[in-house]
Amino acid sequence: MRISVIIPTLNESRLVSAAVSSAKQAGADEIIVVDGASSDGTAEVAAALGCQVIHCDPGRSGQQNAGAERASGDVLLFLHADSRLGRDSLDQIRLVLQDDRLVGGAFKHHIEAKGILFRLLELGNAARVHWFSMAYGDQGIFVRRTIFHDIAGFPPVRLMEDVRLMRRLRQQGRIVLLTGPLVTSARRWQQRGVVWQTLQNWLLLTAEWLGVSPDYLATFYPPSGSNSQTDTNGE
Repeated sequence: MRISVIIPTLNESRLVSAAVSSAKQAGADEIIVVDGASSDGTAEVAAALGCQVIHCDPGRSGQQNAGAERASGDVLLFLHADSRLGRDSLDQIRLVLQDDRLVGGAFKHHIEAKGILFRLLELGNAARVHWFSMAYGDQGIFVRRTIFHDIAGFPPVRLMEDVRLMRRLRQQGRIVLLTGPLVTSARRWQQRGVVWQTLQNWLLLTAEWLGVSPDYLATFYPPSGSNSQTDTNGE
């Protein structure tokens, strides 16, 4: 079972090396970095690491779809540039996807920060996948490539593309939560505060569920860190 790791980037030259290295160490068959017009040399760093590099307009949904179009693996794993895979993460995927009833899933993650609030976030995010089959992008969503194309990939929205993908995906079959862990940066929560970040995510998700356009909601969700893409990761 071949696994393609797809990493969307935008001004992530400081972090992309660690993400790529983790995918290599985990045994990725293919690593594709999809750069959204970075101005800090991200694409050059990725190319020097031996990745396939694709250039396209910024926007995580479109970038990930572009990577999926180029990918040749049986399984697509979407990894954020501020996250790192565990050494046996891909072996975990290969093992569980021997069950044809499973269409994809995500990982338990470890947020790189100390404190009980971060541990509670990790537990809550794992419970969300376990009980509701709803993974967020910073948990390393993976999916069989045939299924991904059957559901037309990520929808063309500026925010919550991961949420909408998961809704389509769970209609196709079972979703699994793997032990991982996938290590992810705490920068979003550290910049905005754990409580405020969580409340904001809940409000945005509620508004989207009530029918408000994700493109409109994106105007209320400022970018974090060096990456100016928007997402709802890190509930």
